[in-house]
Amino acid sequence: MEKHVVVIYPHPDDESFGAAGTIINFRKQDVPVTYLCGTLGEMGRNMGSPVFANRETLSKIREKELIAACEMLDIDFRLLGYRDKTIEFEDKQKVAQHIKEVLEEIDPSLVITHYPGHGVHPDHNALGEATIEAVRLMEEEKRPIVWAAAITNNFEEVLGNPDIIHDVTPVFDQKMEAILTHKSQAEGMLKRFEDQPQEMAVMRKNFEKRLGKEQFFIWDYTEA
Repeated sequence: MEKHVVVIYPHPDDESFGAAGTIINFRKQDVPVTYLCGTLGEMGRNMGSPVFANRETLSKIREKELIAACEMLDIDFRLLGYRDKTIEFEDKQKVAQHIKEVLEEIDPSLVITHYPGHGVHPDHNALGEATIEAVRLMEEEKRPIVWAAAITNNFEEVLGNPDIIHDVTPVFDQKMEAILTHKSQAEGMLKRFEDQPQEMAVMRKNFEKRLGKEQFFIWDYTEA
């Protein structure tokens, strides 16, 4: 059993879309989970229809959604304080050192992040790369295991089969609840449910097909 799990993704909602099922199952085992959220997603394009936010207010809305999602998932979270869509321009070593200091304080046995080059957003790749470097900088005997999530469409062609494949369909209702907590990002999904209630079961099945498996590669620090 893990001692403590730390999830490191760049945006509010990444934890729900990408790892909620895995998080829920760890919490069922009473394993503590902490989410280190890189940014507040303040540069997100979704302002609602009709508009419910502007560039100044979106970060506050997304922070409230993050708080609600983490309460629902029964996990702690910390904000790393970077600006949305700019992590790739930060000094990677400084970001890695920052993450290293937080990890050494929390002392997890497992870290979950994005696989560099196989995120769908530059922030995914940059924060994943900095996280992997942060763990590399730690004393070898104190390093947590790293699970890296590849989410590009062709990742299996490039990387092969993931080392960890979690079927999270048994807890998919809870995962959907966590996703829908991020209302600003899930608005389109919610609207489809409201406008086409007769198709809700079909749409849910499609979401389950897309998001019902959470897959990770174990990062190998023995390779040069």
